[in-house]
Amino acid sequence: MSDHRRQWPITDDLAALRENIQRYAAQAGLTGPRLDDLVIAANEAAINVLEHGGGTGTLTISCADGVLVIDVADRAGVLRPGAVPSERPSGRGDRGFGLWLMGELCDSVTIDRVPGQSTIRLSMRVDEAAAAGGDAASLGHSTHPA
Repeated sequence: MSDHRRQWPITDDLAALRENIQRYAAQAGLTGPRLDDLVIAANEAAINVLEHGGGTGTLTISCADGVLVIDVADRAGVLRPGAVPSERPSGRGDRGFGLWLMGELCDSVTIDRVPGQSTIRLSMRVDEAAAAGGDAASLGHSTHPA
């Protein structure tokens, strides 16, 4: 699949957003549990925009050089780089589960912040090693920025 960037607004219609992500990612070559993982992670990021990111934002998806990238941008700008927990949150907390889950499901998750906007980037390799179930180390798995 050539790199055709797509963008959608984040609204309460998360089912339609998930369908768009799934369709694009499948056309890019992501399949099986990895496709499901990406859709779940992107859904979590979109929920964060609705609940904690000012209620409006955009989701942009693209694929280049065997890597599928989803950028989820909000209008509040409260997420900060390094906010993705590297360890599973305890059941006693009320926050951090979505970010931790995104880090577990994707090959990498990074956060960028500029005044008035936070962007969380979810990345998944769609190359043959990933499709064959290659381990996280060989795919450069990281739950936080380097």
